Amino acid sequence: MLELKTAQRDRLLADLRGVIADAEELLNTTAGEVGAKGAEARSRIQAKLQQAKGSLLELQDSALAKAKAAGHEADEFVHDNPWKAIGAAAGVGLLLGLLIGRR
Repeated sequence: MLELKTAQRDRLLADLRGVIADAEELLNTTAGEVGAKGAEARSRIQAKLQQAKGSLLELQDSALAKAKAAGHEADEFVHDNPWKAIGAAAGVGLLLGLLIGRR
C-alpha cells in the first residue's frame, strides 16, 4: 500500500512538473501577442507558476524526508529484531513462490 501511494505521488509530481513546464512555454511563446491587460494576466500567471514551483519543491522535499525516515525506521527494526525480519522475509518469499508456482 505504501508503494502504491509512493507511485501515485511520483506520478502526480511528474504531472505537475509537466503542467508547469507547458504553462511556462505557453507564456513564453505568447509574450509578444498580448496587450496591457494580457501583460497583467501574464505577470499574475507567472507569479502563480513560481508559487506552484515552490510548493512542488516543498512537496518533493517532504516526500523525500518521509521516505528517508521510513527507511531509517525499517533499518533500525531489522537491526533490533533480525530474526523477525528474516522470518517475515521468508514468509513473503514463500507466499510469492506459491503464487508464482500456481501459474
